[in-house]
Amino acid sequence: MSSTPNPSPGILDFPQSTHSPHPKSSKPILTTRKTLISCKKSRSALEEKKKVVLVDYDNGEHQVSTHVSGLRKSDIPKRYRLRVKADRFQKDWSVSEVVERILKLCQWDDVEGILNHWVGRFSRKNFPLLIREITQMGSLEHSVQVFLWMKNQKNYCARNDIYNMMIRLHARHNRVDQARGLFFEMQKWRCKPDAETYNALINAHGRAGQWRWAMNIMDDMLRAAIPPSRSTYNNLINACGSSGNWKEALNVCKKMTENGVGPDLVTHNIVLSACKSGNQYSKALSYFELMKGTNIRPDTTTLNIVIYCLVKLGQYGNAIDIFNSMKEKISECCPDVVTFTTIIHLYSVCGQIENCQTAFNTMLAEGLKPNIVSYNALLGAYASHGMHKEALSVFNEIKKNGFRPDVVSYTSLLNAYGKSQQPKKATEVFVLMRQNHCKPNLVTYNALIDAYGSNGLLTEAVEILHKMEQNGVQPNIVSICTLLAACGHCSQKVKIKSVLSAAELRGIKLNTAAYNSAIGSYLSLGEYEKALSLYRAMRTKKVKPDPVTYNVLISGCCEMSKYGEALAFLDEMMDLKIPLSKEVYSSVICAYSKQGQVTEAESMFTKMRMAGCRPDVITYTAMIHAYDVAENWEKASVLFLEMEADDVQPDSIACSSLMRAFNKGGQPAKVLVLAEFMREKNIPFNNSSFFEMVSACSLLLILFKGENAFWVLEILRDWREIIGLIKFIEPSISVVSIGLLNQLLHFLGKSGKIETMMKMFYKIVASGAEINFHTYSVLLNNLLAAGNWRKYIEVLQWMEEAGLQPSVQMYRSLSSFAQTRGGAEYAAVIQERLESLKRNSRNQNPTKKPNDDSLLPASSLLDGTKV
Repeated sequence: MSSTPNPSPGILDFPQSTHSPHPKSSKPILTTRKTLISCKKSRSALEEKKKVVLVDYDNGEHQVSTHVSGLRKSDIPKRYRLRVKADRFQKDWSVSEVVERILKLCQWDDVEGILNHWVGRFSRKNFPLLIREITQMGSLEHSVQVFLWMKNQKNYCARNDIYNMMIRLHARHNRVDQARGLFFEMQKWRCKPDAETYNALINAHGRAGQWRWAMNIMDDMLRAAIPPSRSTYNNLINACGSSGNWKEALNVCKKMTENGVGPDLVTHNIVLSACKSGNQYSKALSYFELMKGTNIRPDTTTLNIVIYCLVKLGQYGNAIDIFNSMKEKISECCPDVVTFTTIIHLYSVCGQIENCQTAFNTMLAEGLKPNIVSYNALLGAYASHGMHKEALSVFNEIKKNGFRPDVVSYTSLLNAYGKSQQPKKATEVFVLMRQNHCKPNLVTYNALIDAYGSNGLLTEAVEILHKMEQNGVQPNIVSICTLLAACGHCSQKVKIKSVLSAAELRGIKLNTAAYNSAIGSYLSLGEYEKALSLYRAMRTKKVKPDPVTYNVLISGCCEMSKYGEALAFLDEMMDLKIPLSKEVYSSVICAYSKQGQVTEAESMFTKMRMAGCRPDVITYTAMIHAYDVAENWEKASVLFLEMEADDVQPDSIACSSLMRAFNKGGQPAKVLVLAEFMREKNIPFNNSSFFEMVSACSLLLILFKGENAFWVLEILRDWREIIGLIKFIEPSISVVSIGLLNQLLHFLGKSGKIETMMKMFYKIVASGAEINFHTYSVLLNNLLAAGNWRKYIEVLQWMEEAGLQPSVQMYRSLSSFAQTRGGAEYAAVIQERLESLKRNSRNQNPTKKPNDDSLLPASSLLDGTKV
């Protein structure tokens, strides 16, 4: 009998016998043919993944998922196929379908019921796939139940990869003890830990901040003769860096290079992140410069860390340059959500709120979806400037886009209301936060305390402190600083001592910021001796003062006219080699200017520039004031131009100081030019600038009265300016000082606009402003100069009704007018009315004598003292 070729590669042929087969009762010959049946799948086929896409055309949504089949019913041994064939409850599910069904169950549901109905459980090769898929979903409870069920199966065989996946999952959930328990359990099941096992265990301890345990595990790994890989070193560096131990992280990186394992991009990012976590921003930038010398290109994560460090160091320009290079894709790193969030924070720190919104809109235009951190950064930017409407809009946008506001969101909104002087609204946000089961933290309570304290409600702020302790949140030094500042706002010097005692009882040690708040509060209340005593106690307890301390002391002494003491603190500050800040320079310049020491003020201003400290608007204003005191308007004007050249935007105070210098120097026309400049630059007018503008217009009328037509035209132009000025300040008459209003009335009267002057007076009365003796004196002077004796008598009657007794000179002036300018026709009428007015005055106030003060000159109108 000839042999035939094999029908399939799974059949092996042997030589067959030439004898006829035996009868049925005889035993069969087993050596004729042997068949080997294999049900193996290749590893690549077993782990093959398929992309599954579900598209919802109605809602415009799509979902992409990965489908893992595993070994199915046709792949398991035949004996198991026969066993489940007749059982209709046994399901031929894929691995992905099993995971999906398990995840739909609650933790307490019957997970084993699903697994026991799965045909694939009869193949042990499905177990690693099942663990991998369910651990990737991140559900710890379901994964643990599946793992326990798996160990009870007869065909289960312990494997390293299964334990490694379970250790990594416990690491993600910061379950360090359970991860360590799995490490010892796998050795009991005779699974020898490999490099991946140690990597997973080091990662678990690193996430929990236990960097010393991670170092010990590294030593155990070396004792087990397992060479550490690059991932091992990366996990160890991350363990040290995330714990704030940046020095140890750099040592591990150095050891890594010495052992011949070169760092990669992930290593560099971890080292940079370690320096960032340890607040070593300069070292992070230095390391980044070293990284540039290698052949490793930075990615988006690298540049995000660098931008963050630049922002912390105040190098905003360099941070913006890197951001712009990322947008232009010169660095081949596109900005992501973290990048834009950092830039929003940058603009917030710089006070450029409009740019914050622009950066956020750009992120949306780039197709990036903001996360809750991005929204909180924008919300915090608005909150820091008290823009509560915009902050509330962002807060509502968070909820609209499907995010749940967290404690940072609520705290930022609460802070926005506190900054905008709405403590009740801040309390409403706090109550809403509790209702939505968001637990307030220490920062939230401090923000609420500040909301009440900064608005002068010290009692409510203290009540919040007590409520905070009742809820189990212990106050810190920030809480004490907030209360100390509130005492200064409320003028409660007794409370300052109480707050300091409360801090001592709670074991809170005062730091530099707390002492600064207490000293500032005492100085704001005029308690110089107590502030000095507290400063001495600060030095005795070896709490190091900083530039803010001396700025508070120097500026406080200047406000109390203790200029010698202020300069003494400057000498002490320089002896301690504490660098002078912008605020200190400004306060010292102010102290020199108040004493008329312009040369010393100029010297300090020059030292400031030489020290590399860029003057700000406050410094420039102090120097302009110094030149104003010295009546040197030329230098004040030159300094103002220098301020513009240095790209320092002048404010209302700087402009009003320069206006005052111009008026003192007899340059009223320059005052009006400066007012036009303020309009063009949208600089708001304050009370002082209004006053100087009115004074300038009055001075122009006095200087050029009766001159040629050119100056008449100039005066008419200034008259139009002043009419516009009056219309501008009409809505705020109630808050404008009476001295400025008197000056306005004086200007209108001198310019011959009697009717306009009276209308202005009526508006002042309607606004509820407190009218004094000088106001009536202005009206009477100008009415008599205009020859309007009827209105003069009427105003005298108003004075009587207002409880202000006219002076003797007021009656004499009217009598003199009747004799010299009234004419024979009206002299008798004026005299008769005047006598009638005097009789009525004596009848109403029989014991009160007329005021013997003469009519005051125009210069006295600046005084707002009530007579």
